[in-house]
Order: sequence, then structure tokens, then C-alpha cells
Amino acid sequence: MFDNYEVWFVTGAQLLYGGDAVVKVDAHSGAMVKGLNDSGRLPVKVVYKGTVNSSKEVTAAFKAANNDDKCIGVITWMHTFSPAKMWIHGLQALNKPLLHFHTQFNSEIPWDTMDMDFMNLNQSAHGDRKFGHMVTRMRKNRKVVVGHWQDAAAQDKIAIWMRVAAAWADSQDMLILRFGDQMNNVAVTDGDKVAAEQVMGYHVDYCPVNDLMKYYHAVSDADTKALVADYFKEYDHSPALETPGTEAYTKVWNSAKAEIALRRLLKETGAKAFTTNFNDLGDFDQIPGLASQRLMSEGYGFGAEGDWKTAALVRTTWFMSQGMPKGCSFLEDYTLNFDGDRSAILQAHMLEICPMIAATKPRLEVHRLSIGIDSETARLVFTSKPGTGTAATVVDLGNRFRLIVNKVECIESKPLPKLPVASALWIPMPNLEVGAAAWILAGGTHHTSFSYDLTVEYWEDWADIAGIEMVVIDEDTTISGFKKELRCNEVYYMLNKALQ
Repeated sequence: MFDNYEVWFVTGAQLLYGGDAVVKVDAHSGAMVKGLNDSGRLPVKVVYKGTVNSSKEVTAAFKAANNDDKCIGVITWMHTFSPAKMWIHGLQALNKPLLHFHTQFNSEIPWDTMDMDFMNLNQSAHGDRKFGHMVTRMRKNRKVVVGHWQDAAAQDKIAIWMRVAAAWADSQDMLILRFGDQMNNVAVTDGDKVAAEQVMGYHVDYCPVNDLMKYYHAVSDADTKALVADYFKEYDHSPALETPGTEAYTKVWNSAKAEIALRRLLKETGAKAFTTNFNDLGDFDQIPGLASQRLMSEGYGFGAEGDWKTAALVRTTWFMSQGMPKGCSFLEDYTLNFDGDRSAILQAHMLEICPMIAATKPRLEVHRLSIGIDSETARLVFTSKPGTGTAATVVDLGNRFRLIVNKVECIESKPLPKLPVASALWIPMPNLEVGAAAWILAGGTHHTSFSYDLTVEYWEDWADIAGIEMVVIDEDTTISGFKKELRCNEVYYMLNKALQ
């Protein structure tokens, strides 16, 4: 998953106590890094890069981190006190994510044996505050984790940050292909693509549907037949679907061709995400919904109606949650179900919901779809598994990007015999009335990137690394408090922009 990445561990000290002290600091640091790697709780390898004792050493270490493609972030720890000024030039240079680990080598104070030498050497409580002051004074975003390095809770917080840092590295060369433009007159799915590349690393390119059609028409019958056979092995379906020459079989066949064409173009261009628009489908005989569903499960980001911001976020969500058990998907708010304290929102789309979130094995079906091309259309039909999760979206407010995160509870839904699509039913926390109102007040989209596995902490780390605004809607949200937060944020960002 993350084998190509490293996180560097840099220990702060100084030479006041002599060379022997530095040797001990180095030995302790090496043992801690080995222990972190051996814990089995961290998804990315930690590489110890030594003890730094001067401004030159700090700057050299951080510049090296910047220039190493494998390094996705730096963990710092002050074993003893490390003069804060010596970190200034290095912190000015550092452009990788930063985690400050406030810990110490020993877990408890050795009450009976502690002497001044021990005190001088083990001053993390002192040194980390000096370092932290400088990082704060320089307005440098970072994550601070407090806890003993052998404690599972501290390791788990580091693991979250590692996954986010890896996803951030992935997004710095993220190419998003748009097959067609935004749906006409829709604002929320559009945005400033130049600013998005400056802030979040996304590069958004338009790709003419005719270019995709070249790949589509070049797909061989043998490759298509093999993929159709995989469909029938992998998904529940009616036996009648396997009858060649029928309209339903032809729709499945053409869906397989669309999937092969999309995958080949995405791989050839190096794109990690894509969008479609049902008004611009070229020679497709149906919306390529089945292809989009399956490509999402492979890690490609997807956004409907040209929504490139959500497509990027779906990719980031998938990348962060690699190896986690429950799944993630693109989703869209569809219709409301008022039912007292169980009032909920049906999440669906025309077709494009990732099967990773399915409660049971998806069913391959072909039904009429009148949007885009009025035709029979292949799709995977399922309902989502119950459980809590987070729905996230990024909106462009003109002067900044805002990440909006809502904790939600997915609940079991009733059958939809007349609406054969993939769907989820969720209650936005703290309830529909407050959750939906807060989302609307924040300017949230109708599209989200949903995950069962990612908590608010993941998104908080991501927003800190990106340097963008974040608002959270959860079980403690009130409308009056949320409005105050939005107003304060507006003042903060307006003043910040005026001072630049």
C-alpha cells in the first residue's frame, strides 16, 4: 500500500551537555524508531535521520526531506532542550507535512535514581515546548501528538497522520480528466482550477469525449468477452442476462468496453481521477455507470456532472483508507425521508456508487435510464452497510477553499423496486434538521466523498496540511454555534487576505 513512502524522524538536541549525551540521545532515538516500526500499527516506515544540534544541521535535514520523493513528512522530537532559534531556517525551508511528537524515552520518572545528569538529558517536557513555540510563532501548520512512544493510542494518531501525509503526496501530481464540462448552470461543482493546483496540487484537464471514443472503438471482442465473463462470476445476476444477442447482454457488453477504454486512457495519461457528464457521452450507448462504479473500487476518483473537486476528494479518500475494511464512495444527496428522530437522506445517483460500501454482494442489472441517453443501462444494484462514517466535500468560496465534514450514521433502507440503483440511507449528525441546515449554511455540495473508515481526525490533519478552512458538523453541533463559527471564519480569512 504505502511501501514506496517514508516518514523521517529527526531528533532535536544541542551540545551543551557534551558528546556523551548526544550519543545517548542518538541511541534512544534509534530504539524508539525501531519500536515504532516493529509495533505493526504504522502504515509507513519511519526512517531515523539522526540528531540535529545546530541550525545548519536542521536546515540540511529538512532540505533533504524536501528533495526526497519517498519522504512524505517529518516527525520531530526534542529529547533534551533544543534552542528554538536553531529551527527557524529549517522550518522556513520545510515544505513537507510536519508532526511534532511530544514524548520521552522513558515512560515513568525513575524516582529513586534520578539525578541532575538524568534531568539534563531527558528534558522533552522542556524542549518540546520551546520547539512548539517557534513553530507556532512561524504560523507553521503541524500535528501534535502527545503520549509515550510505546502507547497504542499515540501510535494510532501517528498512523492517521501518516495515511493523510501519503494521500497528500499522492495528490501533488493528481491529474483529473474531465470528459465533458460541468452540467449547465451548476455552480457548486465548478471552481478555480488554478487556485486548486496552487493549494491542493490538483491538475484538472479537459479531455474531449472523442479522444475516449478512440479507445472505446479499439477495444477487442476478446478483451470485452473476458471482462463480461468476470462480471457474471463476480456479481449476482439473472441468468437471462447471459444470453448473447439480447438488448440486456449488449448493454453489459458495451459497459465492459467502456470500462476497458476508460481504464486504458486513465493509465496511459497517468490520471488518478475523472469526471463524466451525461450531456456529453460521444458514441456511448448508455451512461458508463458500471465502469465508474468499478473504477472507483480500484482507486480512481470519480465526480458526476464534471465535479472535479469531488473526484479528487474521492481519490484522496480511497488512498487514505487503503487496507481498511469498510469502504468509501462518491455519493449524492437524492431525497429526504422525514421520520421523526430517524429522519434521513437517501444517498444515490443515477448509477455511479462504489460497490466497496455494499452490505451484500452487488447485483448486476439492466434497466431503463432516461437521463442523458434514454436507453437500457447496466449497473450494480445494492444498498450500503449500516454504520457510522464521514461525508466530506470541498467548496470554492471565491477567496478560499472550505472543507466541510459531516459525521453520519448509515441505516438500513427499505427496498426500492421501482428505483434499481445503488444507494445509502443516512442520518446526518446530530439529526437531519441540524445537520442538513448546517451543511447548507456552510455552502456544502450535493456531492460528497463518503467513508466508513475515516474519522474527523483524518480530515482535520488533511485540512491542516492543505492549509484550508475546515468546519465539522457532528453530534455536538448547534445552529447558533455553527453560525458563529462561520462568521468568525469569514472575518479571519478576509483579514488574512487583506494582510497578505
